[in-house]
Amino acid sequence: MTELWQLTASDLAARIRRREVSAREAAAAALARLDEVNPAINAVIDHRPERALAAAGRIDAALARGDDPGPLAGVPVTVKVNIDQKGFATTNGIRLQMDLVAQSNSPVVDNLERAGAVIIGRTNTPAFSMRWFTTNQLHGDTRNPHDPALTPGGSSGGAAAAVASGIGAFAHGTDIAGSIRYPAYACGLHGLRPSIGRVAAFNASGPERGIGAQITAVSGPIGRSMADLRLAVAAMAQPDPSPEGPRDPWWCPAPLDGPDLPRRAALCLRPGGMKVVPEVEAALIAAGRALETAGWAVETIDDLPHMREAVEVQIQLWLGDGFDALASTVAQEGDPGAMTVIDSFRELAKSWPGDVVAQALKRRATIARAWRQLLARFPVLMMPTSGELPFRDGLDLAGPDSFRRVWDAQATQIALPLVGLPGLNVATGFAGRAPLGVQLVAAPFREDVLLAAGAAIARDDAPIMPIDPRGAG
Repeated sequence: MTELWQLTASDLAARIRRREVSAREAAAAALARLDEVNPAINAVIDHRPERALAAAGRIDAALARGDDPGPLAGVPVTVKVNIDQKGFATTNGIRLQMDLVAQSNSPVVDNLERAGAVIIGRTNTPAFSMRWFTTNQLHGDTRNPHDPALTPGGSSGGAAAAVASGIGAFAHGTDIAGSIRYPAYACGLHGLRPSIGRVAAFNASGPERGIGAQITAVSGPIGRSMADLRLAVAAMAQPDPSPEGPRDPWWCPAPLDGPDLPRRAALCLRPGGMKVVPEVEAALIAAGRALETAGWAVETIDDLPHMREAVEVQIQLWLGDGFDALASTVAQEGDPGAMTVIDSFRELAKSWPGDVVAQALKRRATIARAWRQLLARFPVLMMPTSGELPFRDGLDLAGPDSFRRVWDAQATQIALPLVGLPGLNVATGFAGRAPLGVQLVAAPFREDVLLAAGAAIARDDAPIMPIDPRGAG
């Protein structure tokens, strides 16, 4: 018998709307699953069951009145601890913000709740959401449910570990350099980084974000089926419901479905000359064949435009705006992982000119133009999510060579946010116990094209099932 916590969001919402099962029963099942498996993975670091059950009760009451509870009617979900949820601390994984309690919701939280989602918990992130490994001194380590020796990814590592283990039907995450795509990859899930401007996400709590974060960071979903990702992003992408008006200046009311495009895809095995392990290369080739079987024309190309430059410029935008202030705050927090990132870029940051951000923005326009010209020929680009299998947990702390190895393998994740394009990790299977996936990229606001291609690769008629992390190790 399939348990409620095993169902996809699409299936569960349909059953609740038909009143075959109540929203309260779905929430209770998700909370019970959380109690069972979260001690093994530490994915959810804050939750209030009575609040979730009360929200579910309101969904059931709406259905009883004949009202429409929304497309996510009663679906249990999680949100990342770096986003504002009223009454909860927006810790971002740091002790400095452990008492920073949000007085209002971020628009993305408001929109999830307006769509009928029931938020059952808040998920872990590395300190400052700064690494592809999820650990911090406030909430502790999150473990990969497939293999605790591997990273669950970061920075939305708690989000991905939760969904993979059946804690919530899908999860909210954020992505500035792979923080949705990589946790999805590492935990054997699908993860969508939407276009810049697709999802309104604003925090009133905490320090104001630098220009790099403002124009490259996005919120999006991690899930077990492409249908769930579409359902989730449609809910997240609604207008900001705040009576004060839009709080996110980058949000755009773009339709989720665009005009038909030719089914052509470009396959790039080694963008920027990055090293790619044989398992990743084989997964990409197999994904290309799956697209061809589904009627796509797939052409192999040698490289992506300005690939290495895009990585360089994205790092400048991310760290060049107020590096010294960030370094001071990281030192005050004392988190080893965040300090390693800062120390590794300290000398490079000293070499940047005073107008590094202005220069980076100019170069960004040139790079974005070249990517969009390529996407005019190929509506989908296919490339590695990572050049390696999911890393051994904590690898970036093992010395300078290991740190550089990690960053080199993540080049495609770092480059993409610079040009504001949507990216999708498609889970494709395993190499032993290590999950595998491929990354798809499309033109701005063409998440529909990504999800269609992803469904052809992933066989969306067979969604990923949750696993029991208590058997891992």
